Amino acid sequence: MENRSIFALHGITGMLIATVLLLSILAVLTTWGLGVQQGSATNFYQVENEKDIKMFSTESAQHRVNVK
Repeated sequence: MENRSIFALHGITGMLIATVLLLSILAVLTTWGLGVQQGSATNFYQVENEKDIKMFSTESAQHRVNVK
């Protein structure tokens, strides 16, 4: 005889656990992403010596200076 319980782990309970787990992961990643976005939005920088910047150069990032 098979055990066909509707509240078994592979039934409704398993589906609810998976749904709650996925929604909690979504909430954590959304909150983390918003925090990163707000931190980046308030981090202003200024470009110095823009005439010395070459198109194909690895030193281009040295011309950026954080204003904060």
